[in-house]
Amino acid sequence: MGSTQPKSVFEFEDQSLVGGEKHSLDEAPLRDLYSGGANDCCPHVMKNSVVDSIRIVVFSAKINLLMPFGPLAIVVDKLTGHHGWVFLLSLLGIIPLAERLGYATEQLACYTGPTVGGLLNATFGNATELIISIYALKRGMIRVVQQSLLGSILSNMLLVLGCAFFAGGLVHSHREQVFNKATSGVNSGLLLMAVMGLLFPAVLHSTRTELHYGKSELSLSRFTSCIMLVAYASYLFFQLRSQHNLYIPVDQSENHTEENSDDEEAPEISKWESIIWLSILTLVISVLSEYLVNAIEGASVAMSIPVAFISVILLPIVGNAAEHAGAVMFAMKDKLDITLGVAIGSSTQISMFGIPFCVVVGWFMGCPMDLDFQLFETATLFLTVLVVAFMLQEGTSNYFKGLMLILCYIIVAASFFVHRDPKAIQDKPQNPKQ
Repeated sequence: MGSTQPKSVFEFEDQSLVGGEKHSLDEAPLRDLYSGGANDCCPHVMKNSVVDSIRIVVFSAKINLLMPFGPLAIVVDKLTGHHGWVFLLSLLGIIPLAERLGYATEQLACYTGPTVGGLLNATFGNATELIISIYALKRGMIRVVQQSLLGSILSNMLLVLGCAFFAGGLVHSHREQVFNKATSGVNSGLLLMAVMGLLFPAVLHSTRTELHYGKSELSLSRFTSCIMLVAYASYLFFQLRSQHNLYIPVDQSENHTEENSDDEEAPEISKWESIIWLSILTLVISVLSEYLVNAIEGASVAMSIPVAFISVILLPIVGNAAEHAGAVMFAMKDKLDITLGVAIGSSTQISMFGIPFCVVVGWFMGCPMDLDFQLFETATLFLTVLVVAFMLQEGTSNYFKGLMLILCYIIVAASFFVHRDPKAIQDKPQNPKQ
């Protein structure tokens, strides 16, 4: 997260693949990924007019060409009610909104400082997945929530990281790329803790060794979720305060320290503009998420695709689209510490914050959301964490490791395509209007 030092020690500029904006990051790129590089942002920002603000946020990125698909999904739902098209159009419409939400968060983090910036990115970094999950919880679609969050972890760890390693390895084929092993070690430990939290309720249920059948696993899940949230809060404190030297890139050189401070880029929009855009984008994503969730089961029937495949594979690809592009871009520029922050850091957020948060929200909503992800899903996550941990243990990457991760993801996707989840239909609420 954001450096606690008053001046940047390691600075560089990067060009966004989807937004066109530049980012300046300091000596700790992983921490800047969460804080938005607050210390590198120039505080002197001209106030934009309404037209300028709309031009910067809405029309500056080519990916925003997908935005009209969102309103089109609503029109199709009102006129035809064809769930297959509504689902597909909503899916496409959410992609640019998720990317712009991340952009607005980065802009706001420039004004808040590293600590608040880290909390902002922890909250909004995976906001799309969480919003979809909350709407699914309201409809009692517990398995969709569980599988979409699981799919987000799998997508980041296998597909996003694999594509980044593969692209970076091809660009730098003459040598192996290196990254900080300490950073990946901390995240791997947290991911294994998340596997432990998901494993015990699943095993308890499968072996029928609960003290009170149907109740003990729910109580255990809620208790474990609270512990995981405490662990995630401790992780944030660890990053922000205790180990600020842990994330210094291993490949930093003296020429980076000699870059001119004039290269620093000011935020493109003001603080209040960032807050307003965050509110607007969150609201629009919420509206589209409701149409998306309502169309999942109809789309499954219309397109002959299992609900499990839609939840684990298709939904996470939407939420991770911007992260995917960013991770590949940084890997191609030989900045793997940031790539790991995007891919593995996002997986850590979902596993240690997103999943427990949904359990607690379901608790307050009276929805029996638990950590029993069934043995099939839990085993998939466990094997994924092991494979990625082994790939990261040497602190190096190449295109072959990336190819292996991509192929592993294809196997996972094929497995969920032929997987029939008998509990998926049972999660539907008794009151269809709920």
